[in-house]
Amino acid sequence: MSNTAIEVKKNSSLEKNSWWKNAVGYQIYPRSFKDSNHDGIGDLNGIRQKLPYLKELGVDFIWINPIYASPNVDNGYDISDYQAIHEDFGTMDDFQALLKEAHALDLKIIMDLVVNHTSDQHPWFIESKKSLDNPYRDYYHWADATKDQMPNDWQSFFGGSTWTYDETTQQAYFHVFAKEQPDLNWKNPRVRHEIYQMIRWWLDLGIDGFRIDAISHIQKEPWDFKITDNQWAPFMNVSGIEMYLKELKAIFNEYTVMTVGEASGVPHHEAGAWTGDHGYFNMIFELEHCERIGEIGRQKGSIPHLKHSLNQWQTSLEEDGWNALYLENHDTPRSVSVYGDDSPEAAKALATVLLLLKGTPFIYQGQEVGMTNYPFSSIEELNAADTIHFYQTLLAQGTISTDALAIAVNWSRDHSRTPFQWEDALHGGFSTTEPWLKVNENYRMINAAQKDLKTSSIFHHYQALIRLRKQTDALIYGKFQLLLPEHPTVFCYTRTTQTESWLILVQLGRKQTTVSFPDSWDYSKWEEIVTTVDAKPLEQLMCLSDYEAHIYRKTTI
Repeated sequence: MSNTAIEVKKNSSLEKNSWWKNAVGYQIYPRSFKDSNHDGIGDLNGIRQKLPYLKELGVDFIWINPIYASPNVDNGYDISDYQAIHEDFGTMDDFQALLKEAHALDLKIIMDLVVNHTSDQHPWFIESKKSLDNPYRDYYHWADATKDQMPNDWQSFFGGSTWTYDETTQQAYFHVFAKEQPDLNWKNPRVRHEIYQMIRWWLDLGIDGFRIDAISHIQKEPWDFKITDNQWAPFMNVSGIEMYLKELKAIFNEYTVMTVGEASGVPHHEAGAWTGDHGYFNMIFELEHCERIGEIGRQKGSIPHLKHSLNQWQTSLEEDGWNALYLENHDTPRSVSVYGDDSPEAAKALATVLLLLKGTPFIYQGQEVGMTNYPFSSIEELNAADTIHFYQTLLAQGTISTDALAIAVNWSRDHSRTPFQWEDALHGGFSTTEPWLKVNENYRMINAAQKDLKTSSIFHHYQALIRLRKQTDALIYGKFQLLLPEHPTVFCYTRTTQTESWLILVQLGRKQTTVSFPDSWDYSKWEEIVTTVDAKPLEQLMCLSDYEAHIYRKTTI
């Protein structure tokens, strides 16, 4: 038995649903993907150069983080013009060339849609600030305030008040993120009309869908709302949001596109209203599984919580709905560092867990080659505004600088934003000049070129899993069941249809452990299809160690 998936005949009796259910996605953070014009910043033409690489990996669509015109306070999530490309990334002609070439390779393009807020440099907000009676004043949330007294004491996600005082008009404006990211007032029908026009403009251009950023925050509670246990409750999945989401859905339904909402604050038991046959989006990103354990500053991801949370989402959306699956993205550290030990074995084990769950998997750039967290040694090496603010807050509280740095960077978003490691060359092959963010020095061993040197590479394991998934109806539509739910490190589940069963068995640790299965099973009927180690037949008692992963199949007809 080897790491290569065998051909698996598809069960044609199962209904084939929308294209995104059979697809695997790939997330690109363009600033860090590939620099084509030697300025140290990734760009659209760099993505074009690497389309064959993505096709070779086997993905079906690309989600591109914001490339719009922006002052880059929050790396593109502060948009100043929704229908212009930031000069760092190229031009609209470059984007259209990328779209055309991707489609020629049968790769779809998903854009980031950021409509909870704009940049404070957006023309709407510049007008809004001019006077109390400006026609654009009500495009944003303004309230009476003084320098010393804000409308309430709500705190933003980036730290500090959700309000910023404006001397000119003697009012404050509202923002759940940075002060340079004022929130749009969705209660204003003119705002919604402008947003919907922009959405149609992009869809008419030919893109294949949207990942909708921070969409669960667009509705706010009244300013006198009293917080009890959840400090984010005033602007997270607030009642009344459904009216706006239904309007968005109606627009999306005019096109054959995929939509995935970033829905923080939406619990698994409410997910059916957000996704599924009658939901607002095709799928949503949940944030419940990202729990940390350990000493502050040395926290890791909790594998028991990961199992428990993913199980809840798998079962909650079993009959109606669809999961958007991920272990890392541009807002989280690297999964091989969070849940593993930075090793190829850990990267393969995590890939095995992720890619065979029920839902649409999203691979984040570099995940498929095992990119790890960066060993930040000074605050000057960081770019993420929230990390820097956290560090400064810790210093102000009296934390010594070395401890403050360790605590602040532990879960920093910049771990996943370091430039892509293409090869063992200057700057990891990302650029010929000093990049905007440092390249991890381990690029000499961890890089995409390893796929051409070793058939046992992490890249080839991803390839094999993607191929296996696409060839197997049970791994797309089959029922999910978690086994060994209380085991602290073994992630084991089945995917089952009427004609076959699959068992995914993964040890997420190096320590040797033994697991047992029911004595009523006929173990002779289970065939090992993929493994990351030597072949091992399925038995009632299994001894596992060192991040080993096994995939077994049993035909039931």
